[in-house]
Amino acid sequence: MPEPIRFHFDVDGENFTSAGEASVAVKKKLRQLGYSPDIIRKVSIAMYEGEINMVIHANGGKADVEVNDDEIVIILADTGPGIPNVELAMQEGYSTARDNIRALGFGAGMGLPNMKKYTDEMKIDTEVGVGTTITMKVYL
Repeated sequence: MPEPIRFHFDVDGENFTSAGEASVAVKKKLRQLGYSPDIIRKVSIAMYEGEINMVIHANGGKADVEVNDDEIVIILADTGPGIPNVELAMQEGYSTARDNIRALGFGAGMGLPNMKKYTDEMKIDTEVGVGTTITMKVYL
């Protein structure tokens, strides 16, 4: 088994103009590596939603992607406020985004549900006042 291919990105908090740059970069890399459009789409959507969540709620964070023979693993980690109620946060349409964020067209409450929808596995580790790490896998 060859070594995994790894990508690391720092996600700048509250900078909506750069939000999504990591997912775009990963999309380009996966295309260059010859992955199917379906796999690229899943990874790109899940990662973009996570990036936006980090910008909106956590003042940024870190995004790591590992491409293995059988899966692509996305790890999004922040030191934001944490998620007080994961079950509630997973409901479509639920959002804690501020009004000024909603006015920009973000914060519709679809981030976490879309992340789950477009990945084969998703785990949320969160602690209020400490931060959140979300690990997602897309099987190949």
